[in-house]
Amino acid sequence: MLRRLLVGALALAATAGGPGLARAAPGGDAATTRAYIRANYALVASAHARIPKIEAAVKGLLAQVRHECPRAAFGSPQDEQSTQLSNELVGTMVLAGGRVDRPAVGAYLRAVSGLRWHSASINRAVRGYARSLRVLYMLASPDLCGDIESWAATGFAKLPPSTAPFVRAFIPNWVSPGVLPAGLARYETTELRAIARRSGRFESQLMEMEARLVETWGDIMNELQLNP
Repeated sequence: MLRRLLVGALALAATAGGPGLARAAPGGDAATTRAYIRANYALVASAHARIPKIEAAVKGLLAQVRHECPRAAFGSPQDEQSTQLSNELVGTMVLAGGRVDRPAVGAYLRAVSGLRWHSASINRAVRGYARSLRVLYMLASPDLCGDIESWAATGFAKLPPSTAPFVRAFIPNWVSPGVLPAGLARYETTELRAIARRSGRFESQLMEMEARLVETWGDIMNELQLNP
């Protein structure tokens, strides 16, 4: 799961959209695909351009933990509750990185909210992706230090009441920036294929950032003395 760290919803801060994908774009599936691939590219390109800011925001969380709650989980067991708090940390990191790219995700959701294809599978893929972004947008960042300190105060016997609901909302809706359902290929022009290739190159570089931030996750876990 850590291989998806922070690339999932790098720009988690979308503006909440409407019901989504309710109308077909004028011009049929080809025009709808053109609009979608351009919107998807804008989302991925924005995240790529903000890689330094995303990394800085996540590393700021490490600095915060070092200042506010070092060794807060010292002596804690490795069990289901520690895993829940590890997942809370991942979500906190994702939300911290996503704060730098709110406008791009909001623009993406607005751009795709009226798109519909004749293909039910494409509709499901795009609708599901947009829905996950909206769910992530609605999540407030948890008080990571406060939650771990609360857990420690019970002798590591009882999680704070906010942890499980946050994890239940975050984990199933954790998505990477951008999605191009396979069915779109049939409608792609030479221009759109080139845009999709550029999106892929940006996504590869975002994955490299992800690998670096997995190390930051480990640093925070070590600082907290929390077992996954």
